[in-house]
Amino acid sequence: MKITDGVYNVGVNDREITLFEGQFSVPNGMAYNSYLIADEKIAVMDSVDGKFGRNWLDNIDGILNGREPDYLVVQHMEPDHSANIPLFCERYKNARVVSNAKSFVMMKNFFGDDFADRRLVVKDGDSLSLGKRELSFIFAPMVHWPEVMVTYDKTDKILFSADGFGKFGTTDTEEDWACEARRYYFGIVGKYGAQVQSLLKKAAALDIATICPLHGPVLQENPGYYINLYDVWSSYGVETEGVFIAYTSVYGHTEKAVSLLREKLAAKGCGKIAVANLAVDDMSEAVEDAFRYGRIVLATTTYNGDIFPFMRDFIVHLTERNYQNRKIGLIENGSWAPVAAKVMKEKFAHSKNVVFAENTVKILSAVNKENEAQIDALAEEMLK
Repeated sequence: MKITDGVYNVGVNDREITLFEGQFSVPNGMAYNSYLIADEKIAVMDSVDGKFGRNWLDNIDGILNGREPDYLVVQHMEPDHSANIPLFCERYKNARVVSNAKSFVMMKNFFGDDFADRRLVVKDGDSLSLGKRELSFIFAPMVHWPEVMVTYDKTDKILFSADGFGKFGTTDTEEDWACEARRYYFGIVGKYGAQVQSLLKKAAALDIATICPLHGPVLQENPGYYINLYDVWSSYGVETEGVFIAYTSVYGHTEKAVSLLREKLAAKGCGKIAVANLAVDDMSEAVEDAFRYGRIVLATTTYNGDIFPFMRDFIVHLTERNYQNRKIGLIENGSWAPVAAKVMKEKFAHSKNVVFAENTVKILSAVNKENEAQIDALAEEMLK
């Protein structure tokens, strides 16, 4: 795919994968992007997943028509982007491998070879001339691996953003970008908001017309829209006003309380309400919504002196991604010795700027009139 004169996407679409990284459902497949820059010298930006090495090399050869690359720039060493480095080096024996010192250590670990005879080690801020074009390297440690760097081409104002601004789905998937990009971001990068903020500060000094990520479509229209969303996500800000309710229910009583809460929120004018049954719905989508909204309600049962396993796992997903700056309402259910609300609060003990609603709904087996009044009070408080 031609992006600008001299810049092409030579990556591949994986339409057979069902779970990305062994955990994220990808019904529309996955793109592994690689870019070719043709100037007086030729640079290829990153590799692709190991299953598609031959396809990738064919894509490169199809563009070059007999010429050979001079450089392979490695921005990120995760195997879906680096697995075919040895294959590239075997095919193009005169090409140099360009990356930072940490990446070459990882190459030795992955391949048993750090390509010492052909490597070009760059530092943060270094540049590489291709002729008319000059590539500038900007280090982005822990976005979301320690060796990550991004690359800027001033000529066409392109930011090659590594895993940043990526999304689930193939490059030709017709769907809203933000939905799957948000799920990708919070599932994979979400813990590293501070590091993403640091990269955004560096990127603010660049004139960016096009963003070329390693997953998903090339972003050429209104790059400020995507950058603004990344700023909100990485600062743990609120993207959508409304309430998100995540729940588990064993015999339907907790689910009844959630349905009643949803009704009361709607009646009181809450414009946007999202609900997830954690035992049934996709966990990564629930995590996405928990970060999307500024107010959430967690509803679950006491279970083995703790909380129901799906809720426990859900909270772990949130806290290990630095969940913060949120208001949380609680609904607990227990036929005897209920401790769910107490346990849920404890699990957020190290989360920054998390405020719990004063009104906690405490169900003893089944919803009663007193619980209905508690739910009404919780709905009122969550909308303040």
